[in-house]
Amino acid sequence: MSTNTPLLITILVVILPTTYFLLRFLSNRVGPNKTLTNSPPLPPPTEIIDLRVYPIKSCRGFPVQSTRLLKTGLELDRNWMFISMPKREFITIRNNPRMTLVDTSYDASADTLNIAIETTDPKISIPAHPSRDWLETHTRLSKAEIWHHETDGWEYSTDLTQPFSDFFEMDVRLVYKGPTERVLRGSGAPELLGFKGSTNFADMMPVQVSSMSSMQELNGRLRANGEDDISIERFRPNIIVRGGEPWSEDVWKELRISPSTSSTEKAQKPLELDVACRCLRCQVPNVDPDTAEKHPRQPWDTMMKYRRIDEGMKFKPGFGMLCVPRDEGLLEVGMKFEVTKTTSDHFFVSPMAK
Repeated sequence: MSTNTPLLITILVVILPTTYFLLRFLSNRVGPNKTLTNSPPLPPPTEIIDLRVYPIKSCRGFPVQSTRLLKTGLELDRNWMFISMPKREFITIRNNPRMTLVDTSYDASADTLNIAIETTDPKISIPAHPSRDWLETHTRLSKAEIWHHETDGWEYSTDLTQPFSDFFEMDVRLVYKGPTERVLRGSGAPELLGFKGSTNFADMMPVQVSSMSSMQELNGRLRANGEDDISIERFRPNIIVRGGEPWSEDVWKELRISPSTSSTEKAQKPLELDVACRCLRCQVPNVDPDTAEKHPRQPWDTMMKYRRIDEGMKFKPGFGMLCVPRDEGLLEVGMKFEVTKTTSDHFFVSPMAK
């Protein structure tokens, strides 16, 4: 063997992977008016059939006919969360399925968020759009931890949250997102996304878009296995589209939402969203939101058989796409939904690591 062989092998080991990832990165930086050579065909336009808002992280949300799309997500979405005491760490359905029995609703006439346990009285009402003065008078700005990273939140009183501490069987506080930005990480990091995005208390990205066509395909598989249908609410999406071919969303890269002929603001310019990554799933969808009971296997087992589609995290199945808005404006059920760019290069980078 030549004395230069080990050196040659070392060079190849270093250069080939580096070249691969450089070319992959450059392919994702192609301008908006150009076509990627490995881009799958664009799917036909579809429409928004449902919009859902989840004001308190991991608690029950509600459908809306219209809302505003903000850079941080849908208006009111994940603006609040419960934290454990004294560690001040966020809590979710993952460690307390009873959270899905906390119901929320919005009273537009009073501009209040109403919170109830299992839809029963008494309800707790708090301002849905609290002013800085109100927050400084009725709450205190404190720290909270979400996915190993510290952020800030306006903490409500112990008296207000005591019913939830009793219900969750743990000491908790309710917090409203503070003024410090939660800059996106992982697949949404500025160096990967191309611009700086932020969110409130969502796990990863501001907006989740899901397809009803894919939901129906999954339910068909569940029925074939003798299981009951499940609702798309288990996946906690914000924007639900009718969809075309099941799972065609796996390759979405850029989206456009436009007013329909029946929209209340026909003159509004289209809203653009970047698709940062696929939404790779834990076992939260196994929890029935109506009962808080967790199925021991489904839909996790079924999805694991054919939805492990992302090389970035092969041990989790994908459902839905995580998006970052470039624009703000009105969203309505019935709006036109278009995919303007696709890619075969989605590669999940977790924002949850320390």
